Order: sequence, then structure tokens, then C-alpha cells
Amino acid sequence: MLVRGILCVNLGGDGHAINDHLTNVGWSPTQVADLPAAQRIQAQKRFQVGLLITGTEPTVSDAALEACVKASRGTEWVAVCAPQALESSGFRDLVLGFFFIYQTLPLDCSALGWFLDHAEQRAMLRQRYYAPMHSVGALGMVGHGAAITHLRQQIRKVAMTAAPVLIGGESGSGKELAAQAIHRCSRRSAGPFVAVNCGAISPSLIHSELFGHERGAFTGASAQHSGLIEAANGGTIFLDEIGDLPLELQTNLLRFLQEKTINRVGAVRSLTVDVRVVAASHIDLAEAVLKGRFREDLYYRLNVLPIEVPPLRGRIEDVPELAEHFLRCCINEGSTRVDGFRRSAIAAMQAHHWPGNVRELHNRVRRAVVMADQRLIGSADLGLTAAEKTESLGLDAVRTVAERDAISLALARVGHNVTLAARELGVSRMTLYRLMDKHSIAQCGQ
Repeated sequence: MLVRGILCVNLGGDGHAINDHLTNVGWSPTQVADLPAAQRIQAQKRFQVGLLITGTEPTVSDAALEACVKASRGTEWVAVCAPQALESSGFRDLVLGFFFIYQTLPLDCSALGWFLDHAEQRAMLRQRYYAPMHSVGALGMVGHGAAITHLRQQIRKVAMTAAPVLIGGESGSGKELAAQAIHRCSRRSAGPFVAVNCGAISPSLIHSELFGHERGAFTGASAQHSGLIEAANGGTIFLDEIGDLPLELQTNLLRFLQEKTINRVGAVRSLTVDVRVVAASHIDLAEAVLKGRFREDLYYRLNVLPIEVPPLRGRIEDVPELAEHFLRCCINEGSTRVDGFRRSAIAAMQAHHWPGNVRELHNRVRRAVVMADQRLIGSADLGLTAAEKTESLGLDAVRTVAERDAISLALARVGHNVTLAARELGVSRMTLYRLMDKHSIAQCGQ
């Protein structure tokens, strides 16, 4: 018989009878009688299932119990308590929000065994599904669709050179993430990465911020100040929204790109700096050149290695994986009882146009984590309604979305092993390869 570990926290129930039953049916209980002991053991050993046993009234505060449960990420909890314990609103909310299920006394051993078996299966499923989430984000970018795979390939190529890179893409699509990936893949990865939003700095300050100034160069310059380009020496400077850079500053930047030197405001000598420039803009710089808003010579200096970050609607197959990634991030940030998405929420997200791209998805998930009343996020929690989905998709399109969703989630659950995914979906490997090609789903992020 396979012996399975379980953490039993006995806070006042008939723990000995339950312990004997668990041992007889193949569990190996680790018994503790208080929360500090439970937390010490959890720090040393991981349990897939936890069992809380309490009498008519919990002997600890709801906050302490919640902290103990949250300290055991990956553990599914089952509660055994007297019916009177659920009369406490705080304890009742805790059990309903953070426990897999509960059983009231008198003890029903067969039902408890069923509950514990299903809690273990849920813990194993969550482990299988979420374990790859830490590794799928190759180069820090989550997703395995054809568009993001192509972007990773481009990033690896341009990272090997020292030439300037110009990143295009809509607002919120992840241009800074691409710039960070270029830096990390380059020979400059040990140097600094300095990000500058050219549109967020006052035009009167941007010259000093980029190039620095000497003491006394202007009113208020009480000390020497190194600029952001100088701070990036030996590394990479990322100039986001470079289309917002004033024309007079574009001249100085062009000189820096040509000569690899900068002049602080008020300085009489030039400083040599070794900095790679990665720039980005959500506007069409070629069109800005035609309208006289951007220097043509600077444009051609920057546009040596152009890459384009796809909008989220162009990589819709990555939405479930991205949403789960953002949900894990939100869960790690603070307390929440949410731990997943309903199928209707996944369908609504894949039907949405995402004008705000990945940033909008992140914000909607963060909102849902706060607003959701259930453990699973629904479409309404995301601010996406079922009506929006049905109006935008016909029956054939719904089938296509469901098929693509099922394939993407199956691949994510098994670490993108096609053989295992095909077995899980009940199709042959060749059929799965054909369906992946149909939906432009790449096998991996390489």
C-alpha cells in the first residue's frame, strides 16, 4: 500500500480516532496540536493535503489560522469540525474561502476518505499544471504561440550584436520586456540596464536627465549630476517612446550614436561612454519623419535592427497561459482566496480584442483577484461579459476557440510534451501536430 503524507492540525477534536483511521487507509499522519508547530513543519516538509480538526469552537484566531493555511502553498486543506464552529462568521468564511472542503461531526470515515483522496488529486493536478509556469517564460516572456516564438528567435539574434535596436509595437504589448530580454541575452548582461520613458520626463529636464550636468550649469545645479546614458555605461539604455523626444535632443542623441561621446550640460570636455541603445515607439517613426517630427538621420541610425512585438490579439493562443501567470503573481503579492479561472472566463478572454494588450490583461486579472467572490474567476470578475463573447463569435468560431484553448492548456499542463498532451486529449500525435499547425501553436518556446 502506498503511504501518503498528511499534516493533521488538531485544535480540539477527536484527533486520535481520525489518526487511527488515516493510518489504516494508507495515510502517514504528521500530528501537531498548535499552529506554530504546524508552520515549523511546513517550512521543512511539503504536504499535498492538510487536515484541520477542531471542536465546537476554534482555539486560535481566524487570522492566525489563515496565516497557517497560506504558508502551505500547494497544500489542499480539509476541515473536520463541529457544526457549531461554523456559526462563527470568521471561521466559516475562512473555511469556505481557503479550504477544499469541510466535514461536520459526527465523523463519517468513508466520506472523509473520499474528501482526502479528492483533495490529494486536486493538489497533484495543480502541481502538474502550475509547475511549468515558472519555466515557460523563456527570456521572461510567457507564451508558446508562433508569434512569441518568432519574437524570441529575433531577440536571440539581435542580442549577439552591438548595433542599435528599434522595437515597434502597440502600447502595453511588452516592448520593455523585449528590451530587457535583449540585454540579458547580450554580452552586456553583467552591466546595467537603464530604462527611460522619453515621454514622461519634462522637456525642460530631459537634456540634463539624459546627458547630465556640471555644478553651476544652471540655476539649481548645486552639484555635478551624471546622466542616464552615463549611468548605463557598460550596459544598455532603453529609450522608450523615443518618438516623444524633442527635436533638439534628437540632435544630441544622434551625435552620441555616431561618436560614442556625451557632453554634460555646462561641460567643456566630452565623455566617452560604452552604451548600447535599444529604442522603442508605439508610433510609426517613418511616418513621423515624413511629418517633420522626427529626424530622418536619427531614424536610420536607430533602425539598424528592427523588431516588432506582436499585439495580444495576434497571439490569442497565449492568453490562458498569460492569465494564469498574472494570477500566480497576484496570489504571491498578498492574500486572496482565488486560485483559478472558470471555462467561461477563459473563453471570454480569448474572444476579447485586447486594445490595451498584455497590460490590459494584467490589469483585468488584478481587478478580478480583488472582485471575485468565488475561488474561480468568472468573466464578470474580469469585466468581460458573456454577451460580449457571443456577439463577437459565431458557432464555428466558438468551436475553434474551444479547440485551441484545450490544446494550449493541455500542452501547458504537461510541460509542452506532445506525446503526453496527445494522450491527455485522446488523439494521436500526428493529429495533435496537425491541430497545432492549424492554430499556430508552437511546441516550445525555443
